[in-house]
Amino acid sequence: MLGFSNDNGHISFSEEVIAKIVGLSTMECYGVVGMVSKSATEGLWELMRIENLSKGVKVNFKNNELYINLYVMVEYGTKISVIANNIIQKVRYNVENYTGLKVSTITVNVQAVRV
Repeated sequence: MLGFSNDNGHISFSEEVIAKIVGLSTMECYGVVGMVSKSATEGLWELMRIENLSKGVKVNFKNNELYINLYVMVEYGTKISVIANNIIQKVRYNVENYTGLKVSTITVNVQAVRV
């Protein structure tokens, strides 16, 4: 469980909740086709449906800071660096705004391009 304490008590978040916020925020960005997850059995990257977006997100919590890795598929013909920067800004803003947790690092891994 991730969380923090203040004068009023303790607030905890499951990793699943943080991953959902990250996945939904990412899907709002232009050029993103979807979140992807690696199929362990076949070694292939598969596109996640809306209810499984969190499978394309890895969240680590150390020293009261979040470290986020996300795996995406982008649209062919879009500038990947611009998409990645938009994702980073949107995810950082939404996670910090919704939860109050500090985001230290966001790593965007582009795993596929849809033609």
